[in-house]
Amino acid sequence: MKVLVAIKRVVDPNVKVRVKADGSGVETANIKMAMNPFCEIAVEQAVRMKEAGTVTEIVVVSIGAPQCQETLRTALAMGADRAILVETGVEVQPLAVAKVLQAIVAKEAPGLVILGKQAVDDDCNQAGQMLAALLGWPQAAFASKITLGGESADVTREIDGGLEHLTVKLPAVMTADLRLNEPRYVTLPNIMKAKKKPLENVKPEALGVDIAPRLATLKVEEPPKRGAGVKLADVAELVNKLKNEAKVI
Repeated sequence: MKVLVAIKRVVDPNVKVRVKADGSGVETANIKMAMNPFCEIAVEQAVRMKEAGTVTEIVVVSIGAPQCQETLRTALAMGADRAILVETGVEVQPLAVAKVLQAIVAKEAPGLVILGKQAVDDDCNQAGQMLAALLGWPQAAFASKITLGGESADVTREIDGGLEHLTVKLPAVMTADLRLNEPRYVTLPNIMKAKKKPLENVKPEALGVDIAPRLATLKVEEPPKRGAGVKLADVAELVNKLKNEAKVI
């Protein structure tokens, strides 16, 4: 079975994000970039499935600037077989991502699509669900355990009330949660091997997809700095502040 894994290039989670002076977005110039952590978990899951013998080929796809090739090479070094870059300089929003992936699915015909449950830059948590709706496929979001079995898959997913167990027919769309696995470290020999693996470059127009943004960002600003704490004399004063100042009770 072929697995398609979508990955995104984001600001490294360990880097402090700075807002641009004009408030139009966050600063990305000369900033360290990395694979979105949830996408990394999705790639690791696909590699483990291949190592277990249930998957024959792993195709990773990313949408964005030419620099996304670096992120795709990281996925190839982790164990993916080949990569596809849908190159564009336009801001790609979740619906556009889902439409591009729909076109890639039609071309590649995978038996399973895995995405990270969300990207740490926009936190939308929409692309996987939108893709499943466009394809008309079953979906299992926030997966913390995936077991493939022939024509179906057993999935444990995390919900507000605890854990939910699903059985979905394949092909399906799944999104990876934090506790699905712990991604491996990429070794130098695998990094060198990844340079020889195929990486296809296509344009959205070639796929027949319109990726024009539907939403406009009006302004981005940092949250207000947290005020200093105060000591209270008793519970009555605490209740008074919660009621009259914080207005939470």
